[in-house]
Amino acid sequence: MSAASLDRRLLDHLTRARLFPQPGLALLAVSGGPDSLALLDLLHQLAPQLGLRLAVGHVDHGILPESGRVAAQVKAHAASYGLEAHVERLSLGAGATETRARRARYAALRELQQRVGARYLVTAHHADDQIETVLYRVLRGSGVSGLAGIATQGPQGLVRPLLPFRRSELAQWLAQRFPDAAGRSAIHLDPSNADPRHDRSWIRGQLLPLVRQRFGARLDQAILDLADHAGRERRAWRALLSGWPGLGMVETEAGVESALAPFLEMDPALAESLLEALAREAGLVLGPGRSPRLRAFLRRARSGQEMALAQGFKASVAFGRFRLHRPSGGPPPVPAVWGSGRCGRVVWGSWEVAWGQEAAGAVRRTGWVTWVERGVGVVRARQPGERLLPLGGVGHRAVRRLLMEAKVPCWERAEYPVLVRGSEVLWLPGICRSAQAVPAPGAPALRVEVRRRRGVGGEEAVG
Repeated sequence: MSAASLDRRLLDHLTRARLFPQPGLALLAVSGGPDSLALLDLLHQLAPQLGLRLAVGHVDHGILPESGRVAAQVKAHAASYGLEAHVERLSLGAGATETRARRARYAALRELQQRVGARYLVTAHHADDQIETVLYRVLRGSGVSGLAGIATQGPQGLVRPLLPFRRSELAQWLAQRFPDAAGRSAIHLDPSNADPRHDRSWIRGQLLPLVRQRFGARLDQAILDLADHAGRERRAWRALLSGWPGLGMVETEAGVESALAPFLEMDPALAESLLEALAREAGLVLGPGRSPRLRAFLRRARSGQEMALAQGFKASVAFGRFRLHRPSGGPPPVPAVWGSGRCGRVVWGSWEVAWGQEAAGAVRRTGWVTWVERGVGVVRARQPGERLLPLGGVGHRAVRRLLMEAKVPCWERAEYPVLVRGSEVLWLPGICRSAQAVPAPGAPALRVEVRRRRGVGGEEAVG
């Protein structure tokens, strides 16, 4: 099939699969190699029809001596399309493994995605990457879900739009678009991609050619068919997760949460398979050896207990729910000022505080909206020993105790918003309004609302 039709076929695929269901900013992961440059060129053409704005993200791993030159080339490529390139520089060193480089790359790209506020993170994985990944997982003894290979979509807006297309098609597209030798010389060919010391490079350069000699051209399609069959199995488990009575699965920026009781009541084999499916939604590969240990932990765990898992993930239990998550390991967000000017909004971690001047309404002890006397305050994390004088109550209450009584899970308490003014705690949103700075009904005041943001590029009100 002619490469000239690649843009039309890609647009048809993106439209049918609804890979970009909402307009917004898409951060394109561009390594400087031919695949990612083809992605950049194709999506630059299609962006207006998809309702997308584009930015370029590049990770300089600090592995190759020429990495600085490659980063400069990526910036030049982006500038030729009128786009900004954001470069994240690492210092992994020449001895970094494939696995370490891949994890560091994705972590850096996620940081860039957060920094620029991109709804989507887009990578250039294609059908040949899929073939190599599935064969690699066969050799590693992966379960059925792992044989589905690379997913078209991932958490937090991760999109891989080129998976139906072959590497040769992308190369033909670039050759037709940039026939001059100067343009081709600016394409970076990573020597590690041909280094047989790396498992995936060995599969690409030595194993696949050998197996193709035996099985012929049908081999590639057979592997892609295997991925498709396994993908249907994986989608079926995802449908079970979303529809299982009482499970209440919720995706978070750090992982997934779920009710605990259903996993304790169902058949052990089914519970372990569902746990593996739940882990996949969080981006964690939970093999058949780990899922029985996780189920055993959930059966005996008390509220507040945690279990360490692979890839930096943890399983945490609190108030009849549990979370599979990868803790950030960093401090809570820095305090942010609210209440200045007639109106405004400020983002603090995964929360948003919005305010505006208007006549005060009835101030209630709970809820996600309140009125306060006009003035400037700060939203921050709770501090040790901090106390609050509840509206309509008698005596001060410990903020820590109020969070526990409200059944805020232990993994959320360190980053739960506390609104203060001076040394006084005014409000634990959704939990308890203090008796401080309460305006008289109808008096000039600030209406303050707190919302929880869900995912990158989107938000969802609480309450």
